[in-house]
Amino acid sequence: MTQSRGRKRPRLCAKSQGGAENLRRGIGALVENVYFCKNIVEKPLAMTDKKVFKIDIDAILDAKAGSKARFVPGFVRSWLKRIVHQDEINEYMTEVGDLQGVPWLDSTVRYLDMQLDIHGMENLPDDSDGRRYTFVSCHPLGGADGIALGHILGNHYDGRIRYLVNDLLMNLHGLAPLCVPINKTGKQSRDLPRLIDAAFQSANHVIMFPAGLCSRRHNGVVSDLPWNKTFILKSIETHRDVVPIHFSGQNSDRFYRICNWCSRLGIKFNLAMLFLADEMFLNRHKQFSVHIGKPIPYTTFDHSRRPAEWAAWVRDCVYELPTQP
Repeated sequence: MTQSRGRKRPRLCAKSQGGAENLRRGIGALVENVYFCKNIVEKPLAMTDKKVFKIDIDAILDAKAGSKARFVPGFVRSWLKRIVHQDEINEYMTEVGDLQGVPWLDSTVRYLDMQLDIHGMENLPDDSDGRRYTFVSCHPLGGADGIALGHILGNHYDGRIRYLVNDLLMNLHGLAPLCVPINKTGKQSRDLPRLIDAAFQSANHVIMFPAGLCSRRHNGVVSDLPWNKTFILKSIETHRDVVPIHFSGQNSDRFYRICNWCSRLGIKFNLAMLFLADEMFLNRHKQFSVHIGKPIPYTTFDHSRRPAEWAAWVRDCVYELPTQP
């Protein structure tokens, strides 16, 4: 009898661990699906002849966690729907219908009632000579700031802009035409160099958030993580001057506490992403300052520093913009 129980126990333990792992993966996938505030869209629904995307938390859990989704309690599902603002965003998605590109950005800025105090519009270079530029910015909000910058630059340059963004954002029907999907993992990662090259070789201006993630708070100061050097390398290669932009703002204390706890506990997936939609709604009806710096010639980035050091230097320039007259 003792041997029989000994044989069964590992099987039960493995089953339990497997179920917990599947559920963890399901929740992790849900977190990824809600990135960038409205990246919680899951399935396209036909509405007359318009393509409308709807959020369906139940469907996401079922798809990602499989049969284990039934173990997710109803109150957890209800909380998830509230925290990602499923009803509000679905209503907005239906309202904008098949609106795309810069008009979609304009509509979203109005919906969020973002009051933008813009400094340095005169620093936006004239592109009538055919030259194209790389626009780099800090990323304090993790979503609304990107929408606002696209709104500003997209209108100024007649829609000739492209974001280098997480490939999940291609699910956003309104934003997709302006996006170049970037995914560092999976099958699409093999095409990453080609996609980046195509974006920088195109006739569009490129908008990048070189930190890759929303800003974090450290010792009471909200600032970006170290910037990736890609924008330096590609701007040199394609002879694009770099325009630094500082966007003001910050998320709630809760958001930064979650980020810090995830870091301390060694949680791999970015749990804070789950709250970005709620942060976006918390930041509605607020005023934000945008400071646009003078273009930095690509020839500045010589061999006196390594590309990563030049990226850090541009980052420092961005954070100095609000202090300049």
